[in-house]
Amino acid sequence: MKAPEPLKAVEKTQTVRRGRSLSARRTGAGYVMSAPALLFLGATMLFPLAYNFWTSVHDVAIGDLITGDWQFSGADNYDSVVSEGAFWHAMRISLVFTAGSLFFQFTIGFALALLFAKTFPLAGLFRSLMLVAWLLPPIVSGTLFRWMLDADAGAYNELLRLVGLDSLAHNWLTDPSTALPGVIAANIWVGVPFNMLLLLVGLQSIDPTLYEAAEIDGAGPWQRLRHITVPMMKPVSAAVLLLGLIYTFKVFDLVFVLTGGGPVDSTRVLPLYVYEVAFKLFQLGRGAAAGALLLVIPLIVAIVYVRRLRKEGAAS
Repeated sequence: MKAPEPLKAVEKTQTVRRGRSLSARRTGAGYVMSAPALLFLGATMLFPLAYNFWTSVHDVAIGDLITGDWQFSGADNYDSVVSEGAFWHAMRISLVFTAGSLFFQFTIGFALALLFAKTFPLAGLFRSLMLVAWLLPPIVSGTLFRWMLDADAGAYNELLRLVGLDSLAHNWLTDPSTALPGVIAANIWVGVPFNMLLLLVGLQSIDPTLYEAAEIDGAGPWQRLRHITVPMMKPVSAAVLLLGLIYTFKVFDLVFVLTGGGPVDSTRVLPLYVYEVAFKLFQLGRGAAAGALLLVIPLIVAIVYVRRLRKEGAAS
């Protein structure tokens, strides 16, 4: 015997309501479970960013932090920063430092990832040793390279003397023409293991049957690299370069230990400029404005990357 039509409608309505109630409870439970993480992100990321922006639109000196007498200045701090030649000099140094570091970190990291993707004796040991540079604190890495590039007791100068190139030996970090390449070399050494590790994971995710089929068709190693590895690694490579850009553009401690921004401001990257304005000149409002501008380039690149991901996802 079939149920009457009104009864069916009531049962359907009740089922829909129960489904909505269950969905609401699950959504509420999700918010409750994620509340600690959201509070942590708000306290450690959103609040400092908001506080920095609030400081950047006020004229704040060191004494004003105690008295609380902050004078609203609007965009004056930003105008003051962008009209200063020292800011644009630091921006150029940061761009050169970031571009040089990323190019060699990614290239060397990719080559090492291709090497360690193969099976050979002691591969795991060598791969673990490669991570030491990444695990060391930047202060330690900076101190190590400061000694290696020293004029008198430096390992690089000693190596040049051993191969008969004594004329090239000098103090790399006090010469304005070689200080920035020396700092870039130190940062390359720090960042190569990170690139290698992420790229190695991407290589291991490629289906090996693709290489087998290409080899059967007569493709050589270079053709397999060009037509299989490189296209399949594009998403991973983009993510690695984005993370490298975000990290490298804000490097402070390594450069501070190696050169302190010298000589003659030849290694004065943007984070060092922000530090000097805020904590040496004690112009906290201008320092906060410079710190906000420091985020612009990584933020623009991140937005472009996310939009590209969305377009690729919609297309697929």
